[in-house]
Amino acid sequence: MSDLLFKLNNLNVSYHSVNALKNINIEINKGEKIAFIGPSGGGKTTLLKSLFNQIPNECSFIHQDFGLIEQLSVYNNVYIGKLDQHSNWENFKNLLSPNKNCLKMIIPILEKIGISEKLYNKVGELSGGQKQRTAIARSLYQNKSIILADEPVSSVDPHKAEKLLKQIIQSADTVIFSLHNIELAKKYSNRLIGIFNGCIQFDKSINKLTEQDLLRLYNPK
Repeated sequence: MSDLLFKLNNLNVSYHSVNALKNINIEINKGEKIAFIGPSGGGKTTLLKSLFNQIPNECSFIHQDFGLIEQLSVYNNVYIGKLDQHSNWENFKNLLSPNKNCLKMIIPILEKIGISEKLYNKVGELSGGQKQRTAIARSLYQNKSIILADEPVSSVDPHKAEKLLKQIIQSADTVIFSLHNIELAKKYSNRLIGIFNGCIQFDKSINKLTEQDLLRLYNPK
């Protein structure tokens, strides 16, 4: 049985006549931990979404803009991660009174990422970092074998960022994430893909990455 999860051949993506991705060729196998790095606007988010669209039912996606409903509580925003696993009636009842079995699964996740005290707070009342942790908790609650994460720790301080990224990496067999923090990307991935101006500049294992690779990625001539 093949371990191949994703395969993109000469992928091109355009938005309003702007080429977001150009001739992307990539293969990703089960069990890999991969970081997309590169300047903002280079195509990292579009590439993550393109991967998600291949097998959406097998992936959990952590959005850079959190993707939360601010009028609902932290609990309900996490619960939404498994909305399709319950009937419409059960989902409606849950808005009025939390499902006890779901609470038993959600509270330990919130405790792990340090936000359990905000369980019943509306997301709109939270700080940016707390919203980001709520989005992470929803992804962990989904318990999928693949996590795709778009700048998942950009709104928290460096110490919390590393702890949260470690939680994400340990929570799924295959994790693909974009990150601006190069040191964290190198520490928690085994493969780095550099993306600039919609193109893959390099695709290397950590032990083959050079400082020249990074210089060319962030300071192209």
